[in-house]
Amino acid sequence: MMQFSKTPLQLLHQITLFSSSSYMNKNQAPRDRPWSGFPTSKGLGSFGDANCMEQLLVHCANAIESNDATLAQQILWVLNNIAPPDGDSNQRLTCAFLRALIVRAAKSGTCKLLAAIANARCNLAIENHKFSVVELASFVDLTPWHRFGFTATNAAILEAVEGYSVIHIVDFSLTHCMQIPTLIDAIANRVEGPPLLKLTVAGATEDIPPMLDLSYEELGAKLVNFARSRNIMLEFRVIPSSYTDGFASFIEQLRVQHLVQAESGEALVINCHMMLHCIPEETLSPLPEVPNSCPYEPSNSSSLRTMFLKALQGLDPTIVVLVDEDADLTSNNLVCRLRSAFNYLWIPYDTVDTFLRQGSKQRQWYEADICWKIENVIACEGLQRVERLEPKDRWVQRMRDAGFRGLGLGEEVVSEVKGMLDEHAAGWGLKKEEGDHLVLTWKGHNVVFATAWAPA
Repeated sequence: MMQFSKTPLQLLHQITLFSSSSYMNKNQAPRDRPWSGFPTSKGLGSFGDANCMEQLLVHCANAIESNDATLAQQILWVLNNIAPPDGDSNQRLTCAFLRALIVRAAKSGTCKLLAAIANARCNLAIENHKFSVVELASFVDLTPWHRFGFTATNAAILEAVEGYSVIHIVDFSLTHCMQIPTLIDAIANRVEGPPLLKLTVAGATEDIPPMLDLSYEELGAKLVNFARSRNIMLEFRVIPSSYTDGFASFIEQLRVQHLVQAESGEALVINCHMMLHCIPEETLSPLPEVPNSCPYEPSNSSSLRTMFLKALQGLDPTIVVLVDEDADLTSNNLVCRLRSAFNYLWIPYDTVDTFLRQGSKQRQWYEADICWKIENVIACEGLQRVERLEPKDRWVQRMRDAGFRGLGLGEEVVSEVKGMLDEHAAGWGLKKEEGDHLVLTWKGHNVVFATAWAPA
């Protein structure tokens, strides 16, 4: 959830200045449109549908990749006139992709003329908004995007840990433990009484939105106090970690510090909420280096994701819950990624009108978060490209290959999720797919999936 400074948005509507004196004869008067063969502003109406915008973005991406500055500038001129940053949902979506393509050109230098103009016009940096705990908690409650996963997996966790007097939650989550208070509330109301609760958090060292304005230690103190108010003793621990090594150092610390004690009869819960897609997968080559003490066993697989999941299986967890966005953004081909992202990220733009008023600060944070994703998918490569989403079916296969069996999410979980969705706009829906996996939908399109697993 980032907030743009005003300057980058101004850039996108200054690109018509590409028709400056450096591009024309000194005696030539400036024109409304810089190149013949392209429509005037009045004739741009036919370019305004989403399919046409997508095609223009694809052509622009190809032009930038082939270092065709003239064609790229022509297409950018058209896109600027049909996709204002304050337009409808498709226009704002297109504007975000347009900005990302300019950032890519500025980073790579493949289209040097365009990059130079972009850099001369403004600073393309994004201003990070850092949330307070209260802000972030209320923010994630605005939409089912995260609440769906919280609700579905909390219900599955409660069922799996029934009867255990010690529950250890290992949390891989981008939402900074925002799921935990609701889970504490539910655990506190168990018939058998409250357990001892241990919470070990993977404190990622990289800055990925949303970001908090306090340290993990401060966050842990707040969670301990909250748990105490519910008569639950909570032991909080954070382990600095990184997705770049597939959390190998994190897994190693769990073992070195003897933090996992399944033999003592504690329930081990692995909670993976929209963080595993940051782990490098097969399309990133060569693989990043991992520590010499890496606990991952040598494998024929070139994927840190596979090695990570096998390491989780070796911990013998009571339950593993996996929630992520249901899209494929792993291609090394820029155009393929652009198409996939465009045909997925229209959803958050389309939904925002149902819960945030135009011009509100929360809406700025919300849409800037989407812009951050788009820029990461389009403008970044290598380890810097962390938005490497994989669809549900691929994750399901990975889990099975790593030695897990699906637990399924039953009717009680479905009922909980449906109750939550009733609090939101009518376009949200729920699908139960093969294997009893749940999928959140918007107007029939897959958005987020939730799955539950145990060692086979």
